[in-house]
Amino acid sequence: MSTPALDATLGAAAPAAAGAEAATAAGRTRTAAGLRRWAVRSASLAAVVAVWQWLTTADARVGLRFDRLPSPAEVAAELGRQLGTRIYYLDLAQSLIRILTGFALAAVAGIALGVLVARSRWAGDVLLPPVEVVRPIPAIALVPIAILVFPTDEQGIVFITFAAAFFPIMVSTRHAVRALPTLWEDAVRTMGGGRAHVLWNVVLPGTLPGVFGGLSVGMGVAWICVISAEMISGEFGVGYRTWHAYTVVDYSAVLVGMASIGVLGWVASASIELLGRRLTRWLPRVDEGVEGGAR
Repeated sequence: MSTPALDATLGAAAPAAAGAEAATAAGRTRTAAGLRRWAVRSASLAAVVAVWQWLTTADARVGLRFDRLPSPAEVAAELGRQLGTRIYYLDLAQSLIRILTGFALAAVAGIALGVLVARSRWAGDVLLPPVEVVRPIPAIALVPIAILVFPTDEQGIVFITFAAAFFPIMVSTRHAVRALPTLWEDAVRTMGGGRAHVLWNVVLPGTLPGVFGGLSVGMGVAWICVISAEMISGEFGVGYRTWHAYTVVDYSAVLVGMASIGVLGWVASASIELLGRRLTRWLPRVDEGVEGGAR
């Protein structure tokens, strides 16, 4: 028996059920697309390793001397050996402490200075000239200065890491602040917001995408420089151990060190990108499945 109330209830429930089914189907589609992308990436990596194994096993010389390169099997055996030693984990921990310390200091200083010089013309006139003069100098070229100025090699390596990450973070932050629409700030000021309120509720949230772009670039550059600094003046660390392996002609250990550096750098950059996505959920995003199809 049909009643107006029952018909209204069923009429309201039908769109809700259809919406739930559509959301479930969309979720399954995104999951399937994500699995396909990971399968393609894994297959790509496996293909590279397979070609490497074939070239080294066949002692190929096709412009490059692959007969002198350790095979993936030899590198894997060396990695298994190192995983059973204490020194491997000590080197990883030492490099991580150096990179995280220098990068954290660079993030705080770079974001603060980037906002300051973008928001204050006077600060820009005073601070930007010396910064711009030093910025083109490669951070690794500062190693002799670090050795002379800092009392310990450890402090010098952290300084090199700081210098490498600071400039990309500062420049990205400065550009992000300058790119903010002035309409946002004007609207907040019209409603009575002061400078501090505008800074915390407009400037900093609005610059987060640009800031995290600088953080990601800064982390990559910092890894390059910390490894180079460890090779020159370190006593522990992945870079130092990799260079030591080269000096004793242990090429399998060299490739283990290179792989360890690559994995650590990838994890660090991916962590920053993940944090950036978490903190900028309010931004409109292109669906990953559509984006992947467009590519």
